[in-house]
Amino acid sequence: MQVSQPEVARLYAEHAGRVHRWVRRFEPAGDATEVVHEVFVKVLERLADFRADASPTTWLYRVTTNHCLNRLRDRGRRAQLWQQHAAALWQADSAAADQETVASLTELWGNLDDELAETGIYYFIDGMTHAEIARIVGCSERTVGNRIERIRKAAEAATKGAP
Repeated sequence: MQVSQPEVARLYAEHAGRVHRWVRRFEPAGDATEVVHEVFVKVLERLADFRADASPTTWLYRVTTNHCLNRLRDRGRRAQLWQQHAAALWQADSAAADQETVASLTELWGNLDDELAETGIYYFIDGMTHAEIARIVGCSERTVGNRIERIRKAAEAATKGAP
């Protein structure tokens, strides 16, 4: 299914509220409305990138997430997001992370490649299943599992020596 400009207008009318909620996971409330508009500008610019094997909603979710990740990276806020959720990667018992560990994981977050960062957001922050992530990013569930394992190993290596 090819998405046309009128379809983008329909998507905006139907999904702007949902996109706004997705954006709020990454942005303060005051910036979210502006970012929603930026996302739909990206959608207009990237109409040719839309693959018919995904629903427009799934594609819109991915465009939104990638745009927000790029904004975070550009402003250095990836580290803040990582700090808020770092303990989930290295401690199954959800105990609080010490400052040294948080600093190590913050650095790790900033150094992850885009594929790992995107997978990490979907899995550790959004709580998606491997199947959901695979459908959004266009890879196999096994690849998603491998990426999550790479993130865990990188987090473990980053926290070596931490109490």
